[in-house]
Amino acid sequence: QVQVVESGGGLVQPGGSLRLSCQASGSIEGVYGMSWYRRVAAKEREFVAEIRSLGTLTYADFAKGRFTISRDNVKNMAFLQMDNLKVEDTAVYLCKLVESQYSVGRTVVHWGQGTQVNVSS
Repeated sequence: QVQVVESGGGLVQPGGSLRLSCQASGSIEGVYGMSWYRRVAAKEREFVAEIRSLGTLTYADFAKGRFTISRDNVKNMAFLQMDNLKVEDTAVYLCKLVESQYSVGRTVVHWGQGTQVNVSS
């Protein structure tokens, strides 16, 4: 069973920084990619950033220039460095792992529970 756990959220003032971590554990055959999403109240999840196994990076427009996604392939971890945070970045940040199950020829998506980020003065 695969588990995905986020950490690093908290309260920060506008203009501040936070570094989120995502740890995937369990029986993972292969990782196609890891990504971050965020959710505000009852709204839909919103894509933030993705990093694929070969290093391809994708960012939402609001994240470009402020957020940086990275990975530790050996430890199955992903990170989100968030700088120059704004009040509107307040949300629950969730990590998504896309696992490649080579033995059965399919991909499986695993989600974490999220970590709360509050940006407020």
